[in-house]
Amino acid sequence: MFDAADVQGNILRGYRKPRARYLILEVADPIAARRWLAAATSGGGDGVPQITTGNWGTTKPDTCFNIGLTYQGLRALGTPSSSLETFPNEFIEGVNARALKLGDVGASAPETWPAPFDAPKRIHLIATIYADEVAQLDQVQRRALTDGRAFTLLGTREGCAFPNDFVHFGYRDNIMQPRFAEVHDPQRYADGQPMAPLGTVLLGYPTNFEGLTWRVPQPEALGHNGTFNAFRVLEQDVAGFEAYLDRAASDLMRHPQIDELLPPGAEAKIGRGMSIEGLSRHAALREVVAANLCGRWRDGTPLVLSPDAPDPQLDQANFDYVGDSRCPYGAHIRRCNPRGGQIVQRVANNSRRLVRRGMPYGPVYDPAKPRDPNQPEPERGLLGNFIGASLGAQFEAMSCDWLNLGLQDPRITGSNDPITGANDPDTSWFDLPLKSGSTIRLHGLPRFVRTRGGAYAFLPSLSAIRFLGSLTA
Repeated sequence: MFDAADVQGNILRGYRKPRARYLILEVADPIAARRWLAAATSGGGDGVPQITTGNWGTTKPDTCFNIGLTYQGLRALGTPSSSLETFPNEFIEGVNARALKLGDVGASAPETWPAPFDAPKRIHLIATIYADEVAQLDQVQRRALTDGRAFTLLGTREGCAFPNDFVHFGYRDNIMQPRFAEVHDPQRYADGQPMAPLGTVLLGYPTNFEGLTWRVPQPEALGHNGTFNAFRVLEQDVAGFEAYLDRAASDLMRHPQIDELLPPGAEAKIGRGMSIEGLSRHAALREVVAANLCGRWRDGTPLVLSPDAPDPQLDQANFDYVGDSRCPYGAHIRRCNPRGGQIVQRVANNSRRLVRRGMPYGPVYDPAKPRDPNQPEPERGLLGNFIGASLGAQFEAMSCDWLNLGLQDPRITGSNDPITGANDPDTSWFDLPLKSGSTIRLHGLPRFVRTRGGAYAFLPSLSAIRFLGSLTA
């Protein structure tokens, strides 16, 4: 029977706190670390922050606190080998060993990652603090590390949400997440997709596949109600993205089919949707390209519902890829989640869904304030969590088969995701669909997103955290 009080609170529902800090920790003293875990579920023992559970109701706590453990972390705590062997291979190997499958090559390869991600065997526990103010993050961090013996702080990463759920590339995000019949979340958008079974995310429950449940690490007290998280630090080249939109729009201005892509005068309708008067043809083309690359206009309007201009009045969550949809087959959101659209692996439509928790880091890009050419562009990006019951069948399959190979549709096979994919300007391409059914092919997309670190973590249940805290090895 499902018990929300046994599940960590950031899995099935989002806190929607504006600030988050990740503490990347190494077990320094296994006995003290196990004592710390026990205290984190005991209602305030030893001043350790309490794990926030899934039954926090309609009123969010002032601060929220959650943890994830790597395979090396479980070993460091003294988890028996007989239990460690029951975890899936991709988790045991860790995210660094899976780099090729994830597209973490070249400038994204693990050997380029800064500390502490350059020493993956030392990353044992990732504790996440969610709060409204920096002072609250500081206070919870002090409490988490006050013991001084249990853990060594290897590093931190900190994110801050932008207003109205916009992210660095200028798109509105966080519109849709899987919905679960067992979880009431009044802040969740209504969505035409089917309810996801709990086994999509939690171990020990039925999945989309009839008769299949993912293997639960043993003993049951350790694995049940747990899940896996691919934590990713993703640097985003916003200046490069905006420069590419400029180049693409300039090229399209000279294309013989430009009037079919953007009929004369259509820029006024796009401008009205963006609340901009006098939008130029070049500026409108930039937004057309941006909308097609993502599958949404930057305000969140799906191309499926409004292919010619953004429309803030439309239901941004309830749509599907059916019939003669003008959303490109290779668009980012269509590749990540094909919904009910026709794909080669038809059975996979609703089986690779993930819970995504992400927050921007770094300063907002302001094109009106060009940087000093003698200074490097400040790093900015996304701290992403991709949560699911199977790292291999969900996160890795999506990353490899759909984002970076395009195996779900022969019309995009051989191309990468235009926004997050491992693109090379010499070989990359993307097709803009036209009303006539023909396409205009864009070339020369660079890599806009570079991986700067990450870890595969197991998000244990409250019962599992108590189990780990009781170990005596």
